[in-house]
Amino acid sequence: MEIEPTESQQDDGKKTKTHNSEHVNPSASAESAAEYPDMTLAQSIHRAILLFGPNPKLSPSMSTEKDDQELSTKLLGKIVEEMKNASLYRHLSPILQWNRLSEQELEDMDKENSQTMESLEEKVDQAKENAGDMEVLEARFEVARFAAKSLGKEEALAAYQKVLDLPKLSSGKQMDALMEQSRIASFYGDVVGNADYLKKIGKLAEESGDWDRRNRLKVYNALHKLSTRDIKGAASLLIDCIATFSCAELCSYTDFIVYTIISNVLHLPRMEIKKKIIDGPEIMSVREEVSTAFELVAALYDCDYKRYLHAMVEVEAILLGDRFLQPHCGYLMRELHVLGYKQFLDSYKSVTLDSMAKSFGVSVEFLDMQLSRFIAAGRLTAKIDKFGGVVETNRPDLKNAQYREMIQKGDLLLNRIQKLSRVVDV
Repeated sequence: MEIEPTESQQDDGKKTKTHNSEHVNPSASAESAAEYPDMTLAQSIHRAILLFGPNPKLSPSMSTEKDDQELSTKLLGKIVEEMKNASLYRHLSPILQWNRLSEQELEDMDKENSQTMESLEEKVDQAKENAGDMEVLEARFEVARFAAKSLGKEEALAAYQKVLDLPKLSSGKQMDALMEQSRIASFYGDVVGNADYLKKIGKLAEESGDWDRRNRLKVYNALHKLSTRDIKGAASLLIDCIATFSCAELCSYTDFIVYTIISNVLHLPRMEIKKKIIDGPEIMSVREEVSTAFELVAALYDCDYKRYLHAMVEVEAILLGDRFLQPHCGYLMRELHVLGYKQFLDSYKSVTLDSMAKSFGVSVEFLDMQLSRFIAAGRLTAKIDKFGGVVETNRPDLKNAQYREMIQKGDLLLNRIQKLSRVVDV
């Protein structure tokens, strides 16, 4: 098992908080999504490990949830009493220092789950003998849903594979089963496996996928891209789905909006940020619920850089507490710093370090250290005059850059035409 605070995640439609469901109208295919794996649970496990694990990265002072202190207890109750998942308990007990169940009790739980699986398999056999294909399909889905709830990762994936192996299975049902496998892989942090399932779904969507499932697939792909640090790719998919979001089984609407804001602030042009983020009606409808992320974008747009850095401190707690964003917290914070410094310097040909430090509300020494690092890495086109205490910007010549790019592409095109002509001559 690989449930670690490192890769993917999020929410389930049937268990979402009231304020999230107010903004989401689940589609027909989304409503048929299984309750388990519960992506809210995956998020809670991530937070619990960061708070109470052997190497805590999220201190109680940085916590954004009021009930984090009771999180470990609530998790234990859900896994043992509701899910009866011995495999998940065995994985988490050494990490979160649980000692509620003995090995004998876990073995009894395994035996009970095995008996339930046998009973469900008997229903499949009965459906094959006495009913039609639809009844067999529903019975097989019931087996898979139970496996996702109470058994381990491999058993759950194998159960959904048996659904996919059924004859005469429609492309829509194939996509549904593959999406469940994708969620299982995401729940357990299997990025490689998740990518394989998404490729299969994408192929089916190209051949015969309906609009609803294609739209949901965009969200699945977006969150996978977040987990693999393809922030730009995720940003375009997220902003594209903002008005038609229906993936409540994968993440809550407010979490979806947070992902959209944080990813797009790094890549959208300034005017697009105003239009799609700050004045976007979908984001405005949940502005109070995503106030931390919204404040970050608003401060940047208003050129209030001191407020922007303060908002970054608040956003860091959100990044750390999220399964998708936490592995990339350092990268995202660095990119947000570069974004703020670049926007500030674009307004000046030269500016004193002291004046810039006051605008950002930091010390001259801290600013000098950060600017030096980003300039050396080629992230900022500027140079620092240490003697005069001045930062001088070196704006790249856009026209010359475009001219050079055109020449390079022209050369490449001519080379390809010459190669094609040789083939035609032969």
